[in-house]
Amino acid sequence: MKKLKSYAREFWRYRDLLKQLVSRDIKLKYRRSFLGYVWSVLNPLLIMLVMTVVFSTMFSRNIENFPVYLFCGQLLFNFMNNSTHQAIFSITGNAALLKKTYVPKYIFTVAKITSGMVDLLFSMGALVIVLIATRSSFTPYMLLSPLVIVQLYIFCVGSGLFLAQANVFFRDIQYIYNAVTTAWMYLTPIFYPLEALPQKLSWAVSHLNPMFFYVSQFRDLIYLGQLPDMTTVLSGCVAALAVLVLGMWSFMRSKDKFILYI
Repeated sequence: MKKLKSYAREFWRYRDLLKQLVSRDIKLKYRRSFLGYVWSVLNPLLIMLVMTVVFSTMFSRNIENFPVYLFCGQLLFNFMNNSTHQAIFSITGNAALLKKTYVPKYIFTVAKITSGMVDLLFSMGALVIVLIATRSSFTPYMLLSPLVIVQLYIFCVGSGLFLAQANVFFRDIQYIYNAVTTAWMYLTPIFYPLEALPQKLSWAVSHLNPMFFYVSQFRDLIYLGQLPDMTTVLSGCVAALAVLVLGMWSFMRSKDKFILYI
């Protein structure tokens, strides 16, 4: 408990550095871009249009309002995928700074996940456009969607911490993780209904795939306009906390050795 309080005080003390790092990441991403932050809205919209055209002939007949169904899954998975991929290099990419002065090493990883969440919040504007364009109903349940995003954010922080420390010692992690996320995307019902999978695989996805918990909750609130099943909510919370604990434990256990490998 004392260690947790110490980490919390340290994190609060370096909150301004976190803000600066997040601001830097956002500015660098859109530097020299003519449309700038507008790309946060346009990019997911363009990807959604392409995927809708590609998959509509296969799945849209079984899924009402396919664009919204697709977009709900796409937004959350892209946030997880992009932010954790960025987090992999959060330690090795700041080696020069870490060698010169003391700062909490985890702050760089948290900054990458947080900048990804800022992008996700910008992309919510694209979701509103899709909802309006498809004449979807706006319900009070949509106001609960930040609770799902918080769960996913915690899950991504834990994943990012684990991947960042692992990449310091094993640089092949980045290539392995590319393959993992590709398989992960196809094993998450983003552009197809869960019922399209064989029974055994469907059970595994709905019980063992953390992204299913978050996508399912988000779709219930945005797409279906209803409260998510409490089992799915609890599963999402447990997965987020479990991965956060694993990430923090592995990161804190190995952080003192980073300087020897970066």
